[in-house]
Amino acid sequence: MSTIRSIQAPAAVVMVRPHRFASNPETAADNAFQRLAAAGREGQEGATLAAMAHAEVTAAVARLREEGVQVHLFEDDGTRDTPDSVFPNNWFSTHPGGHVALYPMHSPSRRRERRIDVVEMLKATYRVQDVIDYSGLEPDGLFLEGTGAMVLDHLARVAYVARSNRADAVALERFCTHFNFEPLAFDTADEAGRPIYHTNVMMCVATEFALVGLDLIADPKRREVVRQRLEETGRDVIALDRRQIAEFAGNALELSGTSPDAMSANSSGASGRLLAMSARAAASLRPEQRERIERSARIVPLPVPTIELAGGSVRCMLAGIHLASRAG
Repeated sequence: MSTIRSIQAPAAVVMVRPHRFASNPETAADNAFQRLAAAGREGQEGATLAAMAHAEVTAAVARLREEGVQVHLFEDDGTRDTPDSVFPNNWFSTHPGGHVALYPMHSPSRRRERRIDVVEMLKATYRVQDVIDYSGLEPDGLFLEGTGAMVLDHLARVAYVARSNRADAVALERFCTHFNFEPLAFDTADEAGRPIYHTNVMMCVATEFALVGLDLIADPKRREVVRQRLEETGRDVIALDRRQIAEFAGNALELSGTSPDAMSANSSGASGRLLAMSARAAASLRPEQRERIERSARIVPLPVPTIELAGGSVRCMLAGIHLASRAG
């Protein structure tokens, strides 16, 4: 895989292992994927769910490391009441050239997820030139929840954004100006007419393909604009239906692995690209969709059913690192 093409598929990620996992009541109102009643916060049931989530993250980390992905694992003991800490991709992102962004979060509990030790690790391990902190927008009610709210095409410099109260237009414009992305925003609606809370549950942009719930884009003309922009980059646009979106098939992230199995996994010369997604999401794919994905990336299914009760899946669990290593 060439250096240019690998920009879209990071070889390293940050993950957070929760010790007191719970579904977050603050985020339930606008996250239709969340199953609050099934994920209690108190008593024996809550303790059992927390232990199951802890085990799911542990297993996911081990599997990704087997694939040759570098995982920087941080622990969350729950003392700060951060029920969504397992989803770090929302509060920070990294970018080629040594740039890090910190984001304004909609829910107060999610603002507590920002950790100086994660930022300090990035500075110590990678070549970080600057950290742009947008969290000061929170008192003004301007929110942009990282690579949950935005699905970034690092190759074509396009930020795909489903409009919601977690993706403010002013904050988006500031990010795109600072990081040289073109914003491409659109309205969405699920079967009940509700907007999709995060773009990354309906869309994944990989190096040679894109998974996207086109039917969720409300305006047919805008839907075609999104399709065309993706096709213009040479990507195979794989449309996901509403059932597959509900199974988190859009919540996936392409990564670069370096294990022998990953490097020789497919005949396309993809040189180790893999698609991390949940086992539930992978099971929802049709055979022809799977075949199109595996022309360029091997599917790596990760079982995370407990974590999915909180309304996010594998992509939300992975904060990709697009920075040059200091050791490199």
